[in-house]
Amino acid sequence: MRPRRIAPALLLLLTSSLAQSAPPLSSDDRPSCERPLAIERAAEQQARDWGLNTEEWTRYRDLMQGPLGVYSPHIDPLTALGIEARSDQERQRYAELQVAAEAQRVEKLLAYQRAYDGAWQRLHADMPRVILPDAGPAFSPVAPATSGRLALFVEDACPTCDQAALRLQAAGRAFDIYVVDSGADDARIRAWAQRIGIDPAKVRSGQVTLNHDAGRWVSLGLPGNLPAVVRQVGGQWQRQP
Repeated sequence: MRPRRIAPALLLLLTSSLAQSAPPLSSDDRPSCERPLAIERAAEQQARDWGLNTEEWTRYRDLMQGPLGVYSPHIDPLTALGIEARSDQERQRYAELQVAAEAQRVEKLLAYQRAYDGAWQRLHADMPRVILPDAGPAFSPVAPATSGRLALFVEDACPTCDQAALRLQAAGRAFDIYVVDSGADDARIRAWAQRIGIDPAKVRSGQVTLNHDAGRWVSLGLPGNLPAVVRQVGGQWQRQP
């Protein structure tokens, strides 16, 4: 028996049908070499965002896999690299990068604050800007850098920390509170301040500020447990009695 030949028209139809039924390549089916390239580009961009090179970014990621990442899971790359600097030159480099980054961040915050104030005046000039009693105190994202001003480092579940904050407030002192275990959560800081009785009026006026620690306590390298009242004297941070 002679084998049947498929008519050209039928062959064309079958080929077309197979081509249409073949699923498109998903991102997971694409050559694996494309994914490492994408990851590498993302790492390069993240490094540039912090003024770092890819080698420094890789070292930061490695550090966060060790004890530093356990003790300070939310620490920023510059602080992490500065704390774990392998030379005075490295430490100085990361300190200068962090100062520049912080100055830029504060300038952006102040620019937005000015825009917000202007918008409030235009839209609600007849309405006083107050915080409702059940809203808790305002959160201040900008940590003042006034020389000689007190800084209080606290933890959330720490009765002696609460007492230290209330003593400074009762004494009428101007001070900045840094919550070490805030987890970068503004609501957690507000809840803590409201729970212990930080005066919202003092926060609004700037006499007391509420801040995420973001690794600052570790970077100071001061001995002792929390709470800690510290002050900058002659360019050096010193723990106060």
